[in-house]
Amino acid sequence: MQWDDKVYRQALPEALWTNGRQALEALSSALDKADNVASMTDRPLPSRDYQTLDPETTRALCRVVGISRFAADTLARFPDWLAALAARGELDAAPAKAELNAWLEALLDGVEEEEAMHRVIRRFRRARMLGIVWRDLERPAGLGMWDTARAVTELAEVCLDVALGWLEDFYAPRWGRPAQNADGKPQRLVVLGMGKLGAGELNLSSDIDLIFAFAEKGETQGGRKPLAHQEYFTKLGQRLIAALDAVTKDGFAFRVDMRLRPLGDGGPLVGSFSMLASYYQDQGREWERYAMLKARPVAGDIEAGRALLESLRPFVYRRYLDFGAIESLRELKAMINREVKRKGMEGNIKLGSGGIREVEFVVQAFQLIRGGRDTELQVASLRQALERLPALGLLPESVVAELEEDYVLLRDVEHALQALDDRQTQTLPEDEGERARIACALNAADWPALLERLEAARARVRRHFDAVIAEPEEEFDGEGAAGVGLDEWRLLWRGELEEEEALAKLNAAGFGEPAAVLKRLTGFYHCRAVQSMQRIGFERLDALMPLLLDAVAEHDAPDTALERVQPLIEAVLRRTAYLALLRENPQALTHLIALCAPSPWIARQLARYPLLLDELLTPETLYTPADKVALADELRQTLSRLPEEDEEAQLEALRVFKHAKTLHVAASDIAGTRHLMKVSDYLTYIAEVILDAVLAMAWKHVARKHGVPPGASEFEPAFLIVGYGKLGGIELGYGSDLDLVFLHDSDGKGATDGARPLDTPVFYTRLGQRIIHLLTATTPAGSLYEVDMRLRPSGNAGLLVTSLKAFGDYQRQNAWTWEHQALVRSRVVAGSSVLAEKFDALRLELLARPRPLETLKADVAGMRQKMRDHLGTRPVDQAARFNLKHDAGGMVDIEFLCQYGVLALAEKTPALTTHSDNVRILEALAEHGYLSDEEAHSLREAYLAYRSRTHRAALTGDKPVVEANQLVEQRETVSRLWERFLGPGQ
Repeated sequence: MQWDDKVYRQALPEALWTNGRQALEALSSALDKADNVASMTDRPLPSRDYQTLDPETTRALCRVVGISRFAADTLARFPDWLAALAARGELDAAPAKAELNAWLEALLDGVEEEEAMHRVIRRFRRARMLGIVWRDLERPAGLGMWDTARAVTELAEVCLDVALGWLEDFYAPRWGRPAQNADGKPQRLVVLGMGKLGAGELNLSSDIDLIFAFAEKGETQGGRKPLAHQEYFTKLGQRLIAALDAVTKDGFAFRVDMRLRPLGDGGPLVGSFSMLASYYQDQGREWERYAMLKARPVAGDIEAGRALLESLRPFVYRRYLDFGAIESLRELKAMINREVKRKGMEGNIKLGSGGIREVEFVVQAFQLIRGGRDTELQVASLRQALERLPALGLLPESVVAELEEDYVLLRDVEHALQALDDRQTQTLPEDEGERARIACALNAADWPALLERLEAARARVRRHFDAVIAEPEEEFDGEGAAGVGLDEWRLLWRGELEEEEALAKLNAAGFGEPAAVLKRLTGFYHCRAVQSMQRIGFERLDALMPLLLDAVAEHDAPDTALERVQPLIEAVLRRTAYLALLRENPQALTHLIALCAPSPWIARQLARYPLLLDELLTPETLYTPADKVALADELRQTLSRLPEEDEEAQLEALRVFKHAKTLHVAASDIAGTRHLMKVSDYLTYIAEVILDAVLAMAWKHVARKHGVPPGASEFEPAFLIVGYGKLGGIELGYGSDLDLVFLHDSDGKGATDGARPLDTPVFYTRLGQRIIHLLTATTPAGSLYEVDMRLRPSGNAGLLVTSLKAFGDYQRQNAWTWEHQALVRSRVVAGSSVLAEKFDALRLELLARPRPLETLKADVAGMRQKMRDHLGTRPVDQAARFNLKHDAGGMVDIEFLCQYGVLALAEKTPALTTHSDNVRILEALAEHGYLSDEEAHSLREAYLAYRSRTHRAALTGDKPVVEANQLVEQRETVSRLWERFLGPGQ
């Protein structure tokens, strides 16, 4: 067969005309031989398929064989394959995986020798690869790099799975089949794909990285001689490797690399699930976590493989933010860089600067650090993980778009390099002819044009890589605070400076008591806890301390800042991932010091719950507490990621959520970005959102075990949580208890409809107990809230849960005046909206009842005096101190005035019962003429001043007490109005 010179000249640049002509000549020679054979056997001549090609396919053929020697050689050996590929549509689109599977199984049907099986698989793979290379170079119908990667991956998976099935059947008469597992299911080999195979993103000529596993030990059955499962699966694995990897006259299918298994080449080829779990738990190394990110079952028992990976998930993904992973990636990249430099591999687009591996490191750094918390990142695919980073606020959309575009270019170049000879290489060629082939493959004008694009892409990748992976010390340029550089802080921390020089540097850095600070640092460095640290932990501490001292020295009160922060560092010496977090994020150090220096409470919270350090990484949310809707949505999403049956994980998540959101409020309080009332609002929102979640969890738990009472829904709690005190008054502070009352609307008759029924009253009691357990149980993250149930009818002597009717009867007939005072500050905080309306109506009725004013006044004043006597400042000390809450003229006086006003006047003015918080009750009293605007304003300002001081005292660790000469005007105003309304004879 002859080809017109115009054919290849139109399809290829001039630099490749010779290549095109030679490839077509070789194809013509092969076609002539094939025609001779066909004519002797009365079969159609293969050359006719080429003679009838349409012009576009002819052009594509010339271009593909002019670029790819692999394609040219394959068609020269098997000239009839082009027609077969065209007939199956493989020149335009990849076959579905199920089709590939069926084709290969059909080809192996009736094959009875391993050698023949090897030949079938190799030829099958080569034919499919011809189609993949064709599509990658021609890009029909908008196909791109990711399509090529997926097609190669699916081809590898099909070859693995079909070969494994053939081998199981072939060796069954000799070796038998594995015994069933404990669940009665057949056991098969589990084949985990690692690296790009696991990610579903193989390159054109990839090795395939595998790990073999099996579920349970035992012996085979049905063979000539029983084999232990370990031996059986080892033999089977060896045959499977040979089926793909062995080099025959037909070449190989896929190179197989088993070095990622436990202990590498020195370990067993196959491991049982229990052996793998034990290994990764006890001996798993950091790079193995990195490798397991991409693990995915690709052949054999897929379901069992998924179960295995689920059991290994805690090894791969830490529940905390694991910034220690960056150190490991940094070390791994440094090792690669040394190898690249030693071997002169700067032109390697995978391992060199700005190469494929650096994009992978960026993505995998986020997966390792945050994957335990942001479960969306627990995916094997690099593309999926990369595209999820912006939504999690980890990288801007623009950076991700740039990284993906540059990664695609790098992988396209890699594919072009490998398409030349079906050979695994990532090194840019030096030969001009090879360069011309690569430039043509990527539709570049010439090699310099392609190289310019490539170098720009690699520069961008390197910049983004450095932003994520670079050493944090590189951000510091020269000297830090007061002329003291990081190297000098390191010497001071290690005790390597003379005492006089160390004191001089501390003094120059602004420390007020250099001797005390030096003594503190020396004692810390030489303490047993530090000196007994493991190497990696001490290295992290040693790297952190110079950064910490530099940040402390920048603060206005460095002595105090160090004193408050050091206990936190001591608390995490055995949890060194937090040392890595602070070292890797210098801005987190700055926020840490800014919050801890003025607030011992925040410092104690962080030392007690170091996982809160994660919050310092996002200042945009740290100083901006979320509103109730956003809080509820975030908590819902957090809990939805957890298995419903995993109560321990749910309890832990609730506590982490509460501590983190409370820290946000405290941070905004310290920074002065939130008004006092807003601070209390946000703390109250947090409690309400948690109570909603806890009620839903408790209802599901009890209903699942016992069913629900008559008329109740399994999905919506017929229950009410009423908040009293500071929760009811929307005035929660840091560390406030929750005063709660539980109500239901059942008549108490009947029983639940579950398998283990309970009487209705018992059901609601169990529900109340469950709620209290969820709120108060202690986990590693502490408890949620202390709960006080003493305001329920009859207090501690009463039922834990009361029906709404019984609650109303008690309030009408048996309640004390102080219980009606408490009712003023009550409101529904969680539960059924229908029941909430009934409670609100009942509360209005109770508060608006007529009351003898003299009796009411005597009761309120008498209770107030008891509280002053028990909780106020002793008379002998009143000349020196004033208790903001309990002394005369303080907060409680204002609260009692509001409660008295509502109870005394609501009969005439029901609108006074609308609100449960003191500030709006004062506003309502003024609006309806019971207080002048000036009086209401004075009481409001006094109340807010007291609360502000109380909040601040909580953050600074002080008692709510001031000197007697402070807030005098406010106290006098409150006392004057107290005497006017509640004084004797008034």
